[in-house]
Amino acid sequence: MKKILVIEDNPDMRDNTTEILDLANYVVISAENGKIGVEKAKKENPDLIICDIMMPDLDGYGVLHILSNDPKTAGVPFIFLTAKAEKSDLRKGMNLGADDYLIKPYDKMELLNAIETRLKRNEFIKKNYTRDLSGLVDFIQTANKFTLAGNVAANYRLRSFPVKSFVYHEGDEPNSVFFVNKGKIKSGRVSSEGKELITGVYGAGEFFGYHSILEGSNYADSATAMEETELALIPKGDFLSLVYSTPEVSANFIKLLVNNINEKEEQLLSLAYNSVRGRVADALLKLHKKSESNASLNLSREDLANMVGTSTESLIRTLSDFKQEKMVEINGRDIKLTNTQGLERIRKFS
Repeated sequence: MKKILVIEDNPDMRDNTTEILDLANYVVISAENGKIGVEKAKKENPDLIICDIMMPDLDGYGVLHILSNDPKTAGVPFIFLTAKAEKSDLRKGMNLGADDYLIKPYDKMELLNAIETRLKRNEFIKKNYTRDLSGLVDFIQTANKFTLAGNVAANYRLRSFPVKSFVYHEGDEPNSVFFVNKGKIKSGRVSSEGKELITGVYGAGEFFGYHSILEGSNYADSATAMEETELALIPKGDFLSLVYSTPEVSANFIKLLVNNINEKEEQLLSLAYNSVRGRVADALLKLHKKSESNASLNLSREDLANMVGTSTESLIRTLSDFKQEKMVEINGRDIKLTNTQGLERIRKFS
């Protein structure tokens, strides 16, 4: 059975929450303040923590900060409890790494649904997927169940390549990411002296062709089959949905993309976890550079969201924040940049 730690200084709220979880067949540990909660979290190794924000001595933010910096407890799902009056402070908690929050008073099903969702996501993070086509399909199907909108990558297709045939040429525009199901692929360039410079070799269970998509550029090399090869082609849009999805999906997908924790993985993690604010600022600045000086940008929110790799709702919230911060002016579809230097800082440091 899953073990849940409840940290709440209000005895009635603590007892009520504990009773609900007991009836749902969870093993429940309770703590009456933040300090005791931290001690019990480190001692009991719970599968999930529910914690009130406003507590004396050590509040919920302090509890989350301490546990997030301890390798033994850093990965434990963390749900904040907050009163309606404290809702404006939730951004601070989410920025610190909280997974979810519940506003008091909450009903039984709201509590149990939040817990079940977070436990499933945590299981998804911990699961190791095999580096073959069945592992890739298993990962995508699991991600689609509870984290992704739509049926992402369900329309991947298999394609066979004879020996020495080209998968793509240098300078081509990337439309797909490739997964080697069988065979072997090499990527490379031809030097000015006519010599081939191999930039990579990819065997069964490996991805290739994704760097250009992440960088927004054409292929910098060519890829050819070294032997009879079968590849799974994942559409560019579905690939970006996986990379720029929730942290759970992004982290696990990046593990499939690269074999080991190395410089490539660090680069991908940086791209994947760059904040929505940073990506929106980057897109606005790039569009502004291509437009006439001081001209407003006129495009649908859906199109801009697709460029950024986020949901339309998240994009609209970010644009609203930029407007309040006087970074942009918004009039219908029109977006006028009023503080490009401020957006540049957001792009670099968010």
